[in-house]
Amino acid sequence: MAFILISIGSNIEREKHVRVAIRELKQAFGSLQISSVYESEAVGFDGEPFYNLVVGANTDLSIEACVELFKGIEDRHGRKRNVARFSGRTLDLDLLTYDQIMCQQPIELPRDEITKNAFVLLPLAELVPEQIHPPSGLTYRQLWQDYPKQQKLWTVPFSWSED
Repeated sequence: MAFILISIGSNIEREKHVRVAIRELKQAFGSLQISSVYESEAVGFDGEPFYNLVVGANTDLSIEACVELFKGIEDRHGRKRNVARFSGRTLDLDLLTYDQIMCQQPIELPRDEITKNAFVLLPLAELVPEQIHPPSGLTYRQLWQDYPKQQKLWTVPFSWSED
C-alpha cells in the first residue's frame, strides 16, 4: 500500500464540489485524512476565490491509475479541459505525492506546486507536518514556516454534512 496526498480545489459551487470530491475519494480509498478547508484568492488569473484542502489516503492503485481516477471524478462533475490553464474550475484533484517517490513520468512527483502555493503547502503542513518533502529533505511544517510568499489564505468553517 502506498500513502498518497491529494489536493482538492474548487471555485465554482465550491461547497458542493468539495463534498462530492470527498465522497468519491472515500468510495475509492476508504478512510481519508482530511485537512481543514482553506479559502484563497485565485492565483494566476482574475476569478472567484477557491476552496482548497489536502486529503491523505492509502491505496494499492498505481500512480497512473490514481491520475485516471481523479480525471474521471473531475470530468463527472463538470471539469472543462478546453479552457485556459489558469481559469475557474468546478473541481481540481491533483496527486501531490505517492509515498516518497520522485519522478517526472507519468506525472511530476512530488508536485512542484507544493512549494509554490500556500493553498497546497499550508494544508499539507497541517495534515502531515512531520512528513518529509523528498526533494528538499524538510518537513512540511518546516517548509511552511519558511514559506516566503504572501498569498492570502484563511480557514473556512466547513460542515461536512449535506443537510
